[in-house]
Amino acid sequence: MAFSKIARRAKIKKRIRKNLTGTETLPRLTVYRSNKQIYAQVVNDLKGETLVSASSQGVKECENLPKIEQAAIVGKLIAEKALKANIDSVKFDRNGYLYHGRVKSLADGAREGGLKL
Repeated sequence: MAFSKIARRAKIKKRIRKNLTGTETLPRLTVYRSNKQIYAQVVNDLKGETLVSASSQGVKECENLPKIEQAAIVGKLIAEKALKANIDSVKFDRNGYLYHGRVKSLADGAREGGLKL
């Protein structure tokens, strides 16, 4: 029987995270996508701490825009914050989502902001 959408995402997420860990020199950029907002964090998995984060929630520029454009703005915000924290390259963790739509837009926005994925 086919997996539900949530079970399928959990299975993909487990498969991705098996080989992907963030370190101090090369942290992990993880994405969470809800129905209304998009969130991004740069994480050091060895210490278990979030180095920088950004989201579309509460950002004036993101109001009344399509969600794909909001994701691009969040990508640029996370890149800007990461560069201020002396982080210039990260591993991209799509968190079980398909690399398409808002997730791809966030990654492209982070690249435009100067972050190396």
